[in-house]
Amino acid sequence: MVFRKLPGVSASGMGLRLSQKFVFLLFLSGLVTLCFGALFFLPDSVRLKRIFLSKTETQPVTVGSENDAREHLKRPKELDHPRAMTSTKGETSTKLKTWSRKPSVSREGAEERLAGARAQEDLTLLRSRTESASEKVTASDYSVHSDTFSYDRFKRCLLKPPLGRDGGKPSDPKTDERREKVKEMMKFSWDNYKLYAWGKNELRPLTRNGHIGNMFGGLRGASIIDSLDTLYIMGLMDEYNDAKEWVKTNLEMNSNGEASLFEVNIRYVGGLLSAYYLTGEEAFKTKVIELGEKLLPAFNTPTGIPRGVINLGSGTSWSWGWASAGSSILAEFGTLHLEFVHLTELSRNPVYTEKVMNIRKLLNKIEKPHGLYPNFLSPVSGNWVQHHVSIGGLGDSFYEYLIKSFLMSDKTDDDAKKMYYDALEAIEANLVQKSPGGLTYMAEWRGGILDHKMGHLACFSGGMIGIGADDGAPDKRQHYLDLAAEITHTCHESYTRTATKLGPEAFRFDAGGEATATRLSERYYILRPEVIESYMYMWRLTHDPKYREWGWEAVEALERHCRVDSGFSGIRDVYTTSASHDNMQQSFFLSETLKYLYLLFSDDDLLPMEDWIFNTEAHPLPVVRRGCLQDKATQDKTTSE
Repeated sequence: MVFRKLPGVSASGMGLRLSQKFVFLLFLSGLVTLCFGALFFLPDSVRLKRIFLSKTETQPVTVGSENDAREHLKRPKELDHPRAMTSTKGETSTKLKTWSRKPSVSREGAEERLAGARAQEDLTLLRSRTESASEKVTASDYSVHSDTFSYDRFKRCLLKPPLGRDGGKPSDPKTDERREKVKEMMKFSWDNYKLYAWGKNELRPLTRNGHIGNMFGGLRGASIIDSLDTLYIMGLMDEYNDAKEWVKTNLEMNSNGEASLFEVNIRYVGGLLSAYYLTGEEAFKTKVIELGEKLLPAFNTPTGIPRGVINLGSGTSWSWGWASAGSSILAEFGTLHLEFVHLTELSRNPVYTEKVMNIRKLLNKIEKPHGLYPNFLSPVSGNWVQHHVSIGGLGDSFYEYLIKSFLMSDKTDDDAKKMYYDALEAIEANLVQKSPGGLTYMAEWRGGILDHKMGHLACFSGGMIGIGADDGAPDKRQHYLDLAAEITHTCHESYTRTATKLGPEAFRFDAGGEATATRLSERYYILRPEVIESYMYMWRLTHDPKYREWGWEAVEALERHCRVDSGFSGIRDVYTTSASHDNMQQSFFLSETLKYLYLLFSDDDLLPMEDWIFNTEAHPLPVVRRGCLQDKATQDKTTSE
């Protein structure tokens, strides 16, 4: 009745005039748009934003979901055992191909992540079911056509025997003597680990006890897994058999703890894969497939980019507490491809390859500043978090796995090849520098500003550029080999300019100094392998005897400054001969440093490069010759299809 008395209101229709209706509706729609649009300015962590926007924000970059994992896991068999996983990398006692610190995680944060995961499951369920076939073609080249993996067929596909004609024994007596010395160092390290730290992750040689650490969660025996292939190729069969029996009877994965996806993958998955391919021992295959299944929940993010930390028991994953804005780390999510392709080979389950191909798909979609890949990426939005680029820690092995993915595919993975050479071109244009003294080095890039620092971790790049030289553009092949030699020379200089002849954690080119650590926090050496790794590759590529001489210098320095009564230990200051030891025999010392030294003094037919690609923990994985691995019936079927 009130409306009837208002001017402009029809008593019969109780409606507004057309012009008034239009103004009212315009005002109402503007108000709704304003309120909803304000959501875009909320932080990513606000629940309201995630509830209303997660579907529309993430759809352009969503490449995998927890539903995919569940559906794929059911393909080969039904899995009813609970997810259990643990692993992480230990404090300084780790070869963090990235900086690793224990993340602080609150209970509230964990509950929020669980709630977010459930919400994301609901939002992606329909999407995962209606995903078109074109979204999965990137993994089609890796699809599995036969029901079981044949180890005998795999062996027939190798071009050469893995251990060579005589275990790689060199004909030169001096070289053979040096190789035997490296073998003695391995046996010494192993014997003390077995005596004082058996079953633990690493040995503390000064206090003669074991170290578990906070980077492997509940997993144990990191030094055992990392040593399997080293013991085997060195012919230390009693020690290898002890390690094998421990894996068969004691490697337990049903436990809870904070595990680094990166470290578990490169050490445990890589070590077990390598041991299986070298020996054919079925226990290694069974264990690695079980462990691989436990890693899949880390990919349950809106983008399919895995988070860095996972609880192997519950499957809950989260980002490192120190990572910028909850981001994932380039060197972590970018260092899965080699191992996951082989998990697909052994399990006949394509989900592993699909996961890593989806990562690559996203990286190809997003814009790269100056063609470079920053170190931090949001697993929620799929965008770079900050523009810090490094070929050392946080970035390193991503680039390594691009060229190695191409080589491991029997040079058929053209996508990896293009990504690698495009990245290398951007690295040369923006990061490669020449010092006043003529040393070539890789600087770091921070939003367009160069930090003239090179980490020990970045010294792997000499070997990386070397092994990729032959497949570059014809007019650049010699240039790449020269660049690899120059970088390896610079890293050798970082060793020769110290009192111990061992290199610092990082060295700088500023304030008049070159290839020297100018900060106290960068003067330590934790038995790292990267410089020796480049020596080994450059020796195989050039057979220049200087690389073997440089390797022997490293052996002598390790013996003089790092060997203690009960193992090998890192040192806190490479610029003083009165060594202060850090009381840690890293597992990667057994897996990488000593293996690369042994290969450096061996003939090239020991783990020949035509057949084997080393993961970033120096675990050799075979080249995948897909046509050869398929039986004739499968080949005929594939051809007809």
